[in-house]
Amino acid sequence: MSKYSTIEIEKEFQIATIWLNRPEIHNAFNETMISEITDAFKTLDADEKLRIIVIRGKGKSFCAGADLKWMRDVANYSYEENYNESFKLSLCFNTIYSSQKITIAIVHGAAIGGANGLLAACDFVYAEADTVFSLSEVKIGLIPACIGPYIIKRVGEFSAKEFMLSGVRFNGDIAESKGLINKSLEKEMLEDYYRNSIELLLKSGPKAVSLCKELIHSICNELTHNESLEYTAKMIARIRSSEEGQEGMSAFLEKRSPDWLSEID
Repeated sequence: MSKYSTIEIEKEFQIATIWLNRPEIHNAFNETMISEITDAFKTLDADEKLRIIVIRGKGKSFCAGADLKWMRDVANYSYEENYNESFKLSLCFNTIYSSQKITIAIVHGAAIGGANGLLAACDFVYAEADTVFSLSEVKIGLIPACIGPYIIKRVGEFSAKEFMLSGVRFNGDIAESKGLINKSLEKEMLEDYYRNSIELLLKSGPKAVSLCKELIHSICNELTHNESLEYTAKMIARIRSSEEGQEGMSAFLEKRSPDWLSEID
């Protein structure tokens, strides 16, 4: 795997953790971090031994949004330069969103501006209750554009308006109540909840999880209702006839554990 300067990768069993590693500036991202996160997700997504990718931040915060030095630089870019830089950010979020693996963000301290795109693109988000969230772009005359698709998918149109138009700061409990995150917990409870969630997720069939993500993505983003009729029938036929599907059904009928659980027992 590539050697990175702004992130670190840890692997434990079937889990890879991407650590944002610029703690001196609260893990604010620049063009290098964006590129490295994108590359890391692509590389880890291709690793058949891995089932879960976690993203979290070192130091006092998950991520404070865009690096101020980087923002000063892009302020002097031409429209084309700005577009190219911004499109790389959009691709970064989409790489997370379209991953075949289960993706989890563990959030603490602060998640400001574009940081919310990193977490909203994940399948699951768990945060410390006192985390400060804000989609603050409008406060400096900008808009939360590249993160918009993922925020709106999570919270819906009207909660997105509440957060995006006001730039209001809110805590983990509010973030959970609006659907931006899955669970808000006190710091001392977060790691146990995360580990319990990992244990539950690893009990599912690996290929079934990947295909289930594909199913959800296609139904939500690509297919009309009528198109989904044939698509879903083909999907269930595909998994039923697969080696994993056959093993899972046999294990259920025979009242035993499926073979993929032997890897984690």
